[in-house]
Amino acid sequence: MSDRKIRVLMSKPGIDGHWRGGIVVSRAIRDAGMELIFGGFQNVQQIVESAIQEDVDVIGLSIHSGAHFAYTQEVIDLLKERGVLDNIMILLGGVIPAKDFAKLKEMGVANVYGPGSIVSDIVNFIKTHIKEK
Repeated sequence: MSDRKIRVLMSKPGIDGHWRGGIVVSRAIRDAGMELIFGGFQNVQQIVESAIQEDVDVIGLSIHSGAHFAYTQEVIDLLKERGVLDNIMILLGGVIPAKDFAKLKEMGVANVYGPGSIVSDIVNFIKTHIKEK
């Protein structure tokens, strides 16, 4: 086992400007000793390309409600097309209706976090489900 840190890409598909939650989570991930790749605003193709180029373990998407199904499906489809879907955990955060969480998980999302989520829970979820390589 190498000492490679868990690598997390945080990005925001689309142009919705609500970044506060994504910034807070990004800092918590960094402070927990994981390697943070901050993608900023990217289209779905750029997110997937960044994830592959950076060899990430996790993609964290900050998504606004209304586009969460479309963006998530696009990311999943592109990761599958590139043959890396099974190697990358997808986490979502944002103002997403709780009634949609189950469907998002059925689609392949590992977990969904909404407003009021505890950042240490997010960090612990990642550390529990992804082991440092």
